[in-house]
Amino acid sequence: MPLLTPDVPFGLPAFALSGDQIATVLDLLCRGCEEARPHLTPGMLEVPTTIVVRKAIRRVKKSLGLTNLQIRGEHELEDMASSDPTILGRIDITLQFLHQFGDEDAYVAVECKRVQAGDATLNGSYVTNGVERFAAGKYAAGHDWGFMLGYVLALPASAVADAVDTRIRKTYGESAGLTAETAHTLALAVLEGALTQNGSHVIRLKHVFVDMVPAAPVASSSSATDEDARVVQ
Repeated sequence: MPLLTPDVPFGLPAFALSGDQIATVLDLLCRGCEEARPHLTPGMLEVPTTIVVRKAIRRVKKSLGLTNLQIRGEHELEDMASSDPTILGRIDITLQFLHQFGDEDAYVAVECKRVQAGDATLNGSYVTNGVERFAAGKYAAGHDWGFMLGYVLALPASAVADAVDTRIRKTYGESAGLTAETAHTLALAVLEGALTQNGSHVIRLKHVFVDMVPAAPVASSSSATDEDARVVQ
């Protein structure tokens, strides 16, 4: 019985995205969060919130009849430099477009983090435990694009965006500062910035902040970071 032969590359390079594809990811994230919002509960942590959002994105994708991409659950990054059980990390949401199928290293990474106005702990974690993973090449190594999805628990979103931008500039330099874009109608804010990954490669990050106020904590434990949330889960 003949076996499959290596594919002949066609279309975009596996790590590249077209303008239409970037817009599609943004639209799915915003629509998915809008669909998920009624199902959130007060104090819902990042992990369960992301599961609800991921399911909602899949429902939206199906309703739109999009068959040229797939939504994947929490994606484990395996350390292929070793043969032991080591993994490099877990990305909250990944998407794959048709031109990326067949290459496990080709995907659109979406890292989700809770943020809120006036909360230095959560807003700081968005950078140190989110943006940094792209900058260090832990996520989306060699990719042209990555996405950060900010679950805004307390308004105004402008205060969150300013805090994140200030932290990014302080950590990675002024050139890494965020630029505001025309927001999606279902997003509170959309910003974009570029980071030097592993000292050479430039990756662009799209930052999408969405209204997830229904998941805001009711107690003073609101400053538990996303990493704390993973431990609790």
